[in-house]
Amino acid sequence: MRCPKCTSIEDKVTDSRIAKEGNTIRRRRECLECGHRFSTTETLVRDGIIVIKRDGRREEFDREKLVRAVRAACHKRPVDLEQITMLIEDVVDSVEAEFDSEIPSRALGHGVMQRLRNIDQVAYVRFASVYKEFRDVAEFVDEVSSLGKPPK
Repeated sequence: MRCPKCTSIEDKVTDSRIAKEGNTIRRRRECLECGHRFSTTETLVRDGIIVIKRDGRREEFDREKLVRAVRAACHKRPVDLEQITMLIEDVVDSVEAEFDSEIPSRALGHGVMQRLRNIDQVAYVRFASVYKEFRDVAEFVDEVSSLGKPPK
């Protein structure tokens, strides 16, 4: 692993811990060149997941695309990267268990919305406005009004 401070590839692992229900390993490392300490995480790479888009197109699942969408919804909100990462892991695990290797984009979007609603309601409305393709302010107001009601 390349040191973020001096870019040396010589390091040693000083600590390893299993996290997120065994799906991730967090490693503490120390650069042998400059002594800088840094952390890395290892996660399972899920190959071959296909997302079925609304228009019927199929494309390879891009975790970073989902991360960017959720981060945009959470921009300047009290939601940290760890919460976003766990949310995405949870969504991907649940839709994979339900759909196998071809996942409808609506299932991903719905899963994100359900979880965001419980984390941060402003981020939820931001995500919903894009996911549900609001056409006017009335749809936006209806979604905000629904926050006072139990989720469907």
